[in-house]
Amino acid sequence: MNDKTDANICPIGIFDSGLGGLCAVREALDALPGEHIIYFGDSGRVPYGSRSYDTIQKYARQAINFLVAKGVKIILVACGTVSSVALDYLRGAFPALPIIGVVEPACEKAVKIARETSNSKIGVIGTQATIAKGAYEKYIAALDPDFEVYGKACPLFVTLVENGHIDSDPITKLAAEYYLAEFRDLHLGSLVLGCTHYPFIKNTIGEIVETELIDVGAEAVHRLAGEIEARKLANSPGKKGALEVYISDETQGFSRIASNFLGFDIGDSVKKIDIEKF
Repeated sequence: MNDKTDANICPIGIFDSGLGGLCAVREALDALPGEHIIYFGDSGRVPYGSRSYDTIQKYARQAINFLVAKGVKIILVACGTVSSVALDYLRGAFPALPIIGVVEPACEKAVKIARETSNSKIGVIGTQATIAKGAYEKYIAALDPDFEVYGKACPLFVTLVENGHIDSDPITKLAAEYYLAEFRDLHLGSLVLGCTHYPFIKNTIGEIVETELIDVGAEAVHRLAGEIEARKLANSPGKKGALEVYISDETQGFSRIASNFLGFDIGDSVKKIDIEKF
């Protein structure tokens, strides 16, 4: 087996509609330091949450086609919308490729917290498409039908994050108050941040909803690490990981926000691609 096809030296693929998946990237860099990571953020077509299911499937398939062309061995769909709407479709379209979403690991964490605290109330916030699909609610019900799940669409959050309005920003605080005020008196046992953009405003959300916040990207990375180990896909010992970042729009604004969030400068390494070619 040559270098291009050897799973032990192939990269991990992670993708999202834009900046949000960097939450998963940050976790993966810590959890899997020996792995090479290729990230694609579809910044030219964000947000996905207001799109039709057919369009979301099309965009997701193009993203995976791009990552497959880069030789990835496993993919983390670090997008709540795609994980809710298109994960089964993607697994059917790419049967030989392990594809992990963010819904199942986050729901399992929420159920675990509910059982430990004897609090059956779970909140879920996400994009319009995510909440309309009800994927988090359905999976939690499959794990335990007695839990109460409260879903709320927060469509502006993605746009705010993509434009740099993150924690402590007054505009973001106003939007969070508008969307989340109804959760204040529910006394939730946990709140699932059902979109990987939302950890960028985690502190703002936590000020309004005082409960344990579940970062879907972080939970998915735990699942990713487990799948890599179980499938024996880990890089050979002694290898040092690296990060490649590709987006579908101009790089300057993305690079600035991404560098601040990741804690190191990725400015010159972010590359723009034409995703429509895939």
